[in-house]
Amino acid sequence: MIFSDMFQKYSKVLHKEFQNIFEKCLINQSHSGNLLLCFLNGFYSEIVANKNSQNCEKLSPYCFGPNWEGYSEQTHYDFINLYRRYFCCNAPSKEYLKQVKYSPERIEIINKLSSDEGLTIQVEMLIYLKFWEMDMVIKKLYELTRIINGEDYDWHFKIAESNRDDKATGKRQDIIRILIRKRIKEKSPLLSKWIIQSYNTQIRNSIAHSNFSIHNRFIQLNNYIEKDPESQIFGITFDEWYKIFHKTLVLHNELIWLKNRVFEHYAQKYLQGEIIEIQITEIEEKKRYGQLEYRKEVKDWVWKNN
Repeated sequence: MIFSDMFQKYSKVLHKEFQNIFEKCLINQSHSGNLLLCFLNGFYSEIVANKNSQNCEKLSPYCFGPNWEGYSEQTHYDFINLYRRYFCCNAPSKEYLKQVKYSPERIEIINKLSSDEGLTIQVEMLIYLKFWEMDMVIKKLYELTRIINGEDYDWHFKIAESNRDDKATGKRQDIIRILIRKRIKEKSPLLSKWIIQSYNTQIRNSIAHSNFSIHNRFIQLNNYIEKDPESQIFGITFDEWYKIFHKTLVLHNELIWLKNRVFEHYAQKYLQGEIIEIQITEIEEKKRYGQLEYRKEVKDWVWKNN
């Protein structure tokens, strides 16, 4: 379950850091429109590119909008938000822990609470998996890492779907560990550490392959391998799980806040008369530019007609 006091405690820490990340991205970005582009979801459409080879009329394969990964993100958001609405505990987490502390006189009540708790944790495991597997989440964190490091927005970002995908940016776990967590450490040590504390490949694999068991408020990971340095966790307590899950949930929340803050920032600039331009970096590193128009009545962005 979600403990509101734990969620708020972690939120205060990470929200302050995301405010700093927002400011650092604005200062460090290699082009003034990169941060907006990150949340508009700029992408290279192979479908459009293939149609261009068949038709006389040429359309730009460089697009922005939800695309399939955006609609997928919305689907998962709806599920996560539903869980937040119905499984949030307003009582202090310490008070709940007192209720499940072993006592011979209350053993039946404790067993019932632990059983219900185990059920909600299995739902939380699904949420955990949804978040760390979500293409759009990984893409946003990847692009933010590039932006805060002063690099161009990567229009050709692609997550590998198989070992044969030689055009991809990388596999999910490699992008998270190497291209995000490691590379953002200098600009945001806190976010890098936050990802270390919330994303664990062994835990992720254990959940994804249903390779775990639950006993008495303890989650045993059946993929523990004594001689494998990447599989050294025998298991985690429910209390340890709550820290991992709440930190993941708070990170999800802050990404939503940052998206809204970025849209608000650029909308204000546009409404004040500033030109909003984005940079397109093609495969051959050739750069071109396009202007955007903000439609106040529906609060979205479109290409500006010249």
